Amino acid sequence: MRRFNANSFDRRAMLGTLGAGASLVVLTACGSSPAEAKNYPVSMSEAQWRKKLTKEEFRILREAGTERPYSSPLNDEKRAGTFVCAGCGNRLYSSKTKYDSKTGWPSFWAPIDKGAVGTSTDYKIGVPRTEVHCADCGGHLGHIFGDGPEPTGKRHCINGVAMDFVPA
Repeated sequence: MRRFNANSFDRRAMLGTLGAGASLVVLTACGSSPAEAKNYPVSMSEAQWRKKLTKEEFRILREAGTERPYSSPLNDEKRAGTFVCAGCGNRLYSSKTKYDSKTGWPSFWAPIDKGAVGTSTDYKIGVPRTEVHCADCGGHLGHIFGDGPEPTGKRHCINGVAMDFVPA
């Protein structure tokens, strides 16, 4: 029978903690890459983006941030019109595909056309998610999930601050 040894327990606990910490660093380092990493039709330097965008728009669009749920007025927008990229004005979503997902973010079941948005795999929280970005400037918009309504079954969960609304 092995006897409890406080020193070996402390070493095991310390090694486990160090291993978990190292894993967390690796997983969070695998997040989405900055939008500037790829060439897009609309391209600016970081300084130009900072000058053009508000602080919050920059955090969301250029640094892949997320706004607080229920903080965007666009979540409650019900008028007919088009949702465009706040960074470059690219037409992203039609009000015809918007629905209330009850998540606190503007949600759509499809983009306005096939080439309006692009996707990539995001490991920022340690599990793969489908990140959606503006096809023209690469700005981070949000994520796509498979729990949306018909006809696509997709939920484009979009940060409201990443978009502007143009009424019809």
